[in-house]
Amino acid sequence: MVDHLANTEINSQRIAAVENCFGTSGQPLAVPGRVLLGEGILTKECRKKAKPRIFFLFNDLLVYGSIVINKRKYSSQHIIPLNEVTLETLPDTLQMKNRWMIKTAKKSFVVSAASQTERKEWISHLEECIRLLLSKTGQLPPTEHAAPWIPDKATDICMRCTHTKFSTLTRRHHCRKCGFVVCGECSRQRFLMPRLSPKPLRVCNLCYKQLMAEKMETEEAQKSVHSPLAHYEPSSGEDSDRSDEDKLEQWPEEAEFYTSDMAWSSFHS
Repeated sequence: MVDHLANTEINSQRIAAVENCFGTSGQPLAVPGRVLLGEGILTKECRKKAKPRIFFLFNDLLVYGSIVINKRKYSSQHIIPLNEVTLETLPDTLQMKNRWMIKTAKKSFVVSAASQTERKEWISHLEECIRLLLSKTGQLPPTEHAAPWIPDKATDICMRCTHTKFSTLTRRHHCRKCGFVVCGECSRQRFLMPRLSPKPLRVCNLCYKQLMAEKMETEEAQKSVHSPLAHYEPSSGEDSDRSDEDKLEQWPEEAEFYTSDMAWSSFHS
């Protein structure tokens, strides 16, 4: 599919142009074997309102960022390894059409294309790149993903207690586990989720209880595995003449809305 483009001059120029647009704020993207397949503008569903974002599809990465000057300057570069991605097609809403979700263990979000054809092109090429990458590396498709944040405008009341009404003084918050929009009273707890952040994150009361229950179950299971009694077998009586020291040796040592008219802008082959 892309082997003939790897390490060619035209591919190197395309990648260099992307790096130049992100400037010093972006990470280097040129590595041996990496190919830029295409680019285009998609509308990304954000917390407050949908916004246009530039997306670049490589044979092993999906890169996106904010548009400062189209084709000239981009900012807020995000890099997503394709071996961590799964996709889910979504139904249209009144505000957004031609939607699908990009899911990873660290972050999941919704994007929309300007047309059904453009969405089909994006999903088709993303799926093909993911399939080839997993085939080459021998990895299995990811099974866990972060919950996408529900946009602020989706609700005027807390999605947990269902009676607190949001206002200028009563802020909206998001549970990092389920993505629900919740009030401060319903999200007082913090929980450490290493795959999302090295610091404890805000979670709603319901998710906190579930996470604590899972943590306790895991700790109990670990104690059971490491306990010397877990490996102890009752004596059959045949070793009754052995010394206590001999017996101990058998024990373990340790017990605003934007719609793009711009379709998939380039498809390199």
